[in-house]
Amino acid sequence: MMKAPSDIEKREVWKSYGDRRPVRVPMRWNVNARIILLNPQLNPKGWTFRDYFSDPVVTLAVQSRFQEYVATVLNRTCDGVCELPAQWNFSVDNQNIYDSAYFGAEVLFAPSQVPVTHQFMTLDDVDAFIARDFSRPLENSWIRDRLDFHARLTRAASSFEYLGRKGIVHPFGVFFDGPVTVATNLFGADVFVLMAEDPGKARELLMTITRAAIVRNRALSELAGGWQKPDSWGIPDDSIALISSEMLDEIVIPVHEYWLSEMSNTTVAGGRRNMHLCGDATRHFPLLHRRLGIDSFDTGFPVDHGKLRAELGPDVEISGGPEVALLKDGTPSQCHDRARAILQSGIMAGGRFILQEGNNLPPCVPMANLEAVYAACLEYGRYPVQ
Repeated sequence: MMKAPSDIEKREVWKSYGDRRPVRVPMRWNVNARIILLNPQLNPKGWTFRDYFSDPVVTLAVQSRFQEYVATVLNRTCDGVCELPAQWNFSVDNQNIYDSAYFGAEVLFAPSQVPVTHQFMTLDDVDAFIARDFSRPLENSWIRDRLDFHARLTRAASSFEYLGRKGIVHPFGVFFDGPVTVATNLFGADVFVLMAEDPGKARELLMTITRAAIVRNRALSELAGGWQKPDSWGIPDDSIALISSEMLDEIVIPVHEYWLSEMSNTTVAGGRRNMHLCGDATRHFPLLHRRLGIDSFDTGFPVDHGKLRAELGPDVEISGGPEVALLKDGTPSQCHDRARAILQSGIMAGGRFILQEGNNLPPCVPMANLEAVYAACLEYGRYPVQ
């Protein structure tokens, strides 16, 4: 690999990108604590996700080691700075089960896997679900359990220290994984039958889920010190990859717009809206850009990056890169060539591309593969001198 940039140079790459005068494509890795828990070399004590969710001392140990690993190891292969934080940042990590658990799904802990939930309702339960009272989220049993864990985590953190550093526990909060995704988790694939046979009822179900998430998230923000609308906002919804653009436009986009407008000061015309979509959903991107004002897309795979840039134009931010399966199981040469092909696809036009994995770095990826992607970025990701 070419000589790695210094932290000062990395900060300048990000600053120039933010100023819309990029000198090079910036590169990052999206990653979470599973890379510690599910990698035996990084988790010699064999902590499980069940431990991580229930034992505050394990949470503190895993999260501090995760932040150390990102700063001292992973950031050598991307444009993250290679310095430890002055203090550790701790939080109640719920992975991707929080929406389903909030609505009543059981959380399952399988060996060597992230926690999951499973479908526990059918279409026969839709009317009863829509009629449920979601107005008192702080009385929800899952919320009460997580708030209790947050209190325990805060107490444990007061005496915790790692590498000579203390840490702070951030207020408890959750986001929202998107109405179609949550409905699919709760009701299974039959939710798509409902969308086809009774679009009005399907939209009502999706709106019920979204309203409940808004009430919940606002209540948690108030509990943490106050809620106010931010000036930029986003929404993921991976399961829209399973529907047509026509169905998305008719049933789902009005619900997405409700979430975005209720939870932020953003507008369709004003942009400042982002969307994360892991799967094969790029056919929807022009519609989402036009109808919702999404001007930043975080992609997964498969993605034809050059085609996507041509469809969206030069001003829309796109984040993406080599598929995670290739990063995990491919060779350094294959990872380098894939990153080079992406960078040379036309995606760099307009200076609105961030190179990353597609999407979320899995455990046990060979460091040589990550280094190879960064080497390609350093060589092929440069813009002409302005």
